[in-house]
Amino acid sequence: MGVLGLTSFIGDHGAILTDYRFRNSKVVIDGCNIYHSLYLTSCVDQQHAGDYDVFEDQVCKFFKALRDCGIEPYVIIDGGSDFSDKKFETLRQRAQSRINQAKNLSMGLRERGLLPVFIKQVFKQVLSSLKVPFAHCIFEADQEIASLAQRWKCPVLSNDSDFYIFAIQAGFLPMSHFQWQNASVQGWSPQNYIPCKRYTTTSFCRQVNINRQLLPVFAAIAGNDYVNLVKMGFPIKFEDSLSMESNWKRGVVFFNKLLKWLASFQEKQEALDNVHLLIGHGENNMDAALQALSQGIETYQIQPGCLECFFNDGEAPDPGLLPNHLSVLPDWTLLPLTNGTLPPYMIYILQRRPVIQGIQVEDHSLPSGNNTSRPIRQVFYGLLLGEGREVEEYDREETNLTSSKVNAILPSAAQQLQLDTLDQTPYFERREVFLETLGVSQSTLNGLPLHLGLPVAVTYYWLRHAHPRPDLPLLQALLLGLVYGELCRQRKSQRGFIEEEPVLERMRGLIQRRAMSPDLGVVHAYSQWKRCMRDCLDLNQLLCFPLPEPQCAWLYKGTLVHQLVGQLRRGVTPDSLLMEDPSSGQLYKAMLDAMRPYSTSRKLRPLDNLTAPLQILSLEDEEFDDDDDDDGVGCTEVPMSRHKRKERFNKALLSYRYRDH
Repeated sequence: MGVLGLTSFIGDHGAILTDYRFRNSKVVIDGCNIYHSLYLTSCVDQQHAGDYDVFEDQVCKFFKALRDCGIEPYVIIDGGSDFSDKKFETLRQRAQSRINQAKNLSMGLRERGLLPVFIKQVFKQVLSSLKVPFAHCIFEADQEIASLAQRWKCPVLSNDSDFYIFAIQAGFLPMSHFQWQNASVQGWSPQNYIPCKRYTTTSFCRQVNINRQLLPVFAAIAGNDYVNLVKMGFPIKFEDSLSMESNWKRGVVFFNKLLKWLASFQEKQEALDNVHLLIGHGENNMDAALQALSQGIETYQIQPGCLECFFNDGEAPDPGLLPNHLSVLPDWTLLPLTNGTLPPYMIYILQRRPVIQGIQVEDHSLPSGNNTSRPIRQVFYGLLLGEGREVEEYDREETNLTSSKVNAILPSAAQQLQLDTLDQTPYFERREVFLETLGVSQSTLNGLPLHLGLPVAVTYYWLRHAHPRPDLPLLQALLLGLVYGELCRQRKSQRGFIEEEPVLERMRGLIQRRAMSPDLGVVHAYSQWKRCMRDCLDLNQLLCFPLPEPQCAWLYKGTLVHQLVGQLRRGVTPDSLLMEDPSSGQLYKAMLDAMRPYSTSRKLRPLDNLTAPLQILSLEDEEFDDDDDDDGVGCTEVPMSRHKRKERFNKALLSYRYRDH
């Protein structure tokens, strides 16, 4: 992000950053940058992807440290709508890099920087629970962050090196030097502070001896996410002499030479008039280079923002103040997009621009786990564009990022819906669209806690569409993980004043075991479930929440469910894990029962041969008649002893495991 190498360069010039005791102030926080930083410093296991509860604790501690020091945080999360698409190549390269990271993690290698799929949703939900003001910027956020900080005369907190260029009066606090864990706190006191480093453009320009007007020219020539002269065929002339240097030294020498060249000018136009002396162009058109530089410089000019009214009064941005390319958005979407209850990537779809799918740890010899949830996204696209339109998706094919066209579709329940009035559509119609998309009936969800209806519906869909087909331990572990999350959620809501349940204690014992390299089959199965969940959260938001949105921190704990799969495959039963807590057993049984229509239906065949084990796992004797199943697995269960029931279950499970799917 930002100007590559600039953070290291400034760090090597110690006089530029000054020690600062930060307290009793507003601060505008670069949300995406901060949740990246907090996730990566929370020592979360990344190979098994999904210990969101640990991340949630880290976020809570961070904002408590701010408030203990009288700091008022305002978080702006990047919506990423850059209509010019100049940043798309950067995003594509980052996606390819994440594929390589995911591949290494799947092989048991250590990597940092790959975020799990629910991370942004967890972050926003934690901010809401803490009553931390936040906004989703529906276009590139840097300008809004800088504008708000300038308006409120407060600093920006981020690690994005672009903020070394913006002329923010109160300065920039790099997150890498923000020692919030070492906050000086003695009870509550106005003297509490967080030790950090503070940057101002004044200190930088004084140190390198250039006029402040020339900082944006320096950033544009050096190259950022929007302009790269070298890739355009305009190499910087003195770069050739640096080819034999190490990357670190090359960057330092390059910046020093560029700054020395700029020091001879007083105004940015004077520097632009002489840039032809600095860059080689050959057959290339110098006008193209100057135009790119001018646009790159413009990105650092602080303009009036549109989020102050949202933070002060909760109002949607004035449509008249938004860029022209956002006119595709219906008026009703502006407020939920800004408050984070609509997925911002819908803007890309409405602008008919390509979409890069999320990257996860999975088996790279198999098709991308994103394929499993494609029918859900197709409905999402259909609601936005209408049936029959195409959306270009970028996703991995083995370890390469490739693009494909995906058709927008509409289920029968959505044929009459219009995007402009979607928020006014009756609740039952919106719910029917959601359930039809997942192939779930309302009766399937009856008897479940309302907030678990959506994850259970997703699990039902996953069983139908995942490939390879999930086996019984994968389903059991997933449901047990939801039970664990529910127990943790309840305990946290009561602030730990209830006694630790035996089930929690037992499952936490599994989590504390040394994590082994992930089983690729398990990883891939759950990568499909998580992507189904992610896309259903988006669809649910677009349909204005026909099902309650669950607390995502408690949906999936990777280090637990992977251990559970291993235990279940070695013969441990769900009963033994849930004993001594009837309510946990009842919740598990209710979720397992919700899968039963799938296991007994002729039309939904992928789990037909899981029917017998599901029946035997039932906590009470019931009768089923599946004699018309094509696979011949139908059986009628009669009352039997616990020993006989266990023996029959083991035979059925062994038959399922080794059967050729």
